[in-house]
Amino acid sequence: MYQTTIKKPVSLVGIGLHRGNPVNLTLEPLEAGNGIVFVRKDVGVSIPLIPENVVDTKMATVIGKDGYSISTIEHLLSAIYAYGIDNLKVVVDSDEVPVMDGSSASFCMLLDEAGIAEQELPKRIMIIKKDVEIKEGDKYVKLSPSKNLKYDFTIKFAHPVIENQAYVLEFSKENYKKEVARARTFGFLHEVQYLRSKGLALGGSLENAIVLDEKKVLNPEGLRFSDEFVRHKILDAIGDMSLIGMNFIGNYEALAGSHDLNHKLTMELLKDPQNYEIVDIVGATEKEYAKAYA
Repeated sequence: MYQTTIKKPVSLVGIGLHRGNPVNLTLEPLEAGNGIVFVRKDVGVSIPLIPENVVDTKMATVIGKDGYSISTIEHLLSAIYAYGIDNLKVVVDSDEVPVMDGSSASFCMLLDEAGIAEQELPKRIMIIKKDVEIKEGDKYVKLSPSKNLKYDFTIKFAHPVIENQAYVLEFSKENYKKEVARARTFGFLHEVQYLRSKGLALGGSLENAIVLDEKKVLNPEGLRFSDEFVRHKILDAIGDMSLIGMNFIGNYEALAGSHDLNHKLTMELLKDPQNYEIVDIVGATEKEYAKAYA
C-alpha cells in the first residue's frame, strides 16, 4: 500500500456551528509526505495537523497557529481517517469547519466525489506496542496492542433516552460508512440556550444536531440509530485520534471519553517511542494491517 491523497479538488458550503455563518470548504490534493494541512484562506495561515497545534478541546477539537484557529475539525477528520487518506489540504474561509448535518456523512460523500489517488511513497502506519491510558475519575480512554483496529466506547448519561450505551466498531472503511458516519452530534436544550447566551452555537439547529429536552428527543424525525449517541462518540474519537498523524493498529477503549481525554491520550502515546512502532506497509507480510484501510 502506498500513501494516498484525492484525485481532484472538491468543495462544499455549510453553516458554522458556533458563528452561524456560511463556510466555504475545499479539499485539495497534497504531495506525499505532507500529512493533513488546514488553511485559513481568509487570513493566509496554514496549520499542520499535529497534536502540538491543538489549542482547545472543551466543546470540539480546535487547532491554531499565530493567533488564528479552526474549530470543529473532528467530523471531517473522522471521514478523512476512515478513508485512509494520508495527504490532504483542507481550505476554509472562516474559523470553523461547516457542521453539515452533525455527522460525517457529507464529508464521506465529498471524498467519494473526489476519488482516491495513490502516491509514490509507502504508506506508514503506527502499531500500538504498549497499553497507554488516560484516566480522570471514572472516565478513561485507552490504547492497547492488537492486530486489528477496534473502537470500544461506553457512555452513561442520566437521561431517559440515553442512559447507558456501549458500541464496538470493528474498524474498516465500509463498517465506518455503514455503522458510524451517519451518527449525529447531540446536545441538551438547556446547554444550547446557555451557549447562545455566550454567543456560541448560533448555527446549531435540529438540522445539524440531535437536541434533547429533559425527557425526549426534539427532532421530529427521531434517531437514525437507537444508540446514535454512542456511535457519534466513536465518530468523534476516530477524528480525534487522527492527530497521531497516521493510521494506527490497536484497540481504542473509552468510558465517557471526550475530546480533551483523546488529546491527552495522543500526547501520552507520542511522548514515549516505546509505546509504538511505525512501519511501512509495503509487502505481503503487512496484509493484516492493510485490510482495515482497503
